[in-house]
Amino acid sequence: MKAVLRTRTRSLPGLLLALLVIALTAFAPQATAATGVSTIADALRKSPVYVDPAAAAQLSTAEADTLARGIKDANKPLFIAVLPAGYPTKDLFTDLRTATGITGLYAVRLGDRFDARADASVLPRTAVQNLVTSVQGETANTQLTDFTDRALANLGGKAPSSWGGGSADGSGVSSAALITIGAVVVVGGAGAYALVRRNRRRHQEEQRAALDRLRVVVDEDITAFGEELDRLDFHPAEPGADDAMRADYERALNAYDQAKQYMADARGPEDVRGVTQALEDGRFSLAQLAARRESRPLPERRPPCFFDPRHGPSVTDATWTPAGGSPREVPVCAADAARLADGRDPAIREVDTEYGRRPYWDAGPAYGPWAGGYFGGGILPGLLIGTALGGWMSAPAYAADYGSGYGDFTTGGYQGGDLSGADFDPGDFGDFGGGGDFGGGGGGDSGDFGGGF
Repeated sequence: MKAVLRTRTRSLPGLLLALLVIALTAFAPQATAATGVSTIADALRKSPVYVDPAAAAQLSTAEADTLARGIKDANKPLFIAVLPAGYPTKDLFTDLRTATGITGLYAVRLGDRFDARADASVLPRTAVQNLVTSVQGETANTQLTDFTDRALANLGGKAPSSWGGGSADGSGVSSAALITIGAVVVVGGAGAYALVRRNRRRHQEEQRAALDRLRVVVDEDITAFGEELDRLDFHPAEPGADDAMRADYERALNAYDQAKQYMADARGPEDVRGVTQALEDGRFSLAQLAARRESRPLPERRPPCFFDPRHGPSVTDATWTPAGGSPREVPVCAADAARLADGRDPAIREVDTEYGRRPYWDAGPAYGPWAGGYFGGGILPGLLIGTALGGWMSAPAYAADYGSGYGDFTTGGYQGGDLSGADFDPGDFGDFGGGGDFGGGGGGDSGDFGGGF
């Protein structure tokens, strides 16, 4: 009996070791497998902040609760996920946005890296880029708090209704209350539908009115460019004309035709951007042609004159201070550069408003796409800081109506917090560091912006 007992005692460590190996084998996949996007999305539909169990050391429960409470109090559609460093990044933003199905701003802290994407209807892409860049290199809680504070000040839309009070299972709500709520929903459904239709019609009417205001100005631009073509008096067969000159002239003619066609096809203010972009291209081709005919060096590709794009490509930058604003460098033509150097006022493009003639930058948000086509989104915000148009562009309401392209109305009609499911622009989301078309290049291929994914 003692021999048997000794044998069992000696085998006990081996048995425990075997059991430990079995336990580790059983639980290891669960400990190392990444949390599914569906799980994260489900959590974000219930609360604005999700912290993965494997990343709990980055953000405490109290810190996460504070962030979530601030977002809810602001009633804005901001979603934050804190994930472990090794979490798969391919299509993360796109998949998360699809699984969540809610229009908004999505921010992800992944290890010590941080990035964000947003639907254009709630925040312009350049604004997202600037927000991300401004918080790089900070500790998790500081970074997410700073990002949240700055984003909430500019974010459009409202928080999703799924963040409302009460638990998901309806505990604490009486059956009678649920029946009453259901009755109200049924009775109010027709009224809500009518309200949506009325708002949609109003939005369409506002688009048409904005386009009508722009049409007068754009037609003036097209006419002015046609007059420039006539004054040029260039004939492809004239003595001294070469293939390069003829190519310049053909590009200018094509730009003129394109501008007229784009304007004829325009259905909303956002369509005007293509018109003025074509005119800007055409004027640069004319500047090249003039230089070739006069045997001068070819001009550098520069933005048009800030004060009036009809002046043609700028030749230098000059310091200018708008009324009530701060000094800034703006691109100017030779004539306006001389006026400023002499202490005179530049020849400013004015347009009709309900308050009389005003510079285009003080004429209202409808001129955003008009200016954006001439100057492009990259330099325009800096030029317009401190002006009425610049102020409208940075406001959440403007972003919600005109999108990220200084004139792009949202085509889907979804505002922040709306349940849109998979109906969203995939160009607003993408791989970390290579997608989303966020500021890093053209054609939808953006680069890593300031330490993002």
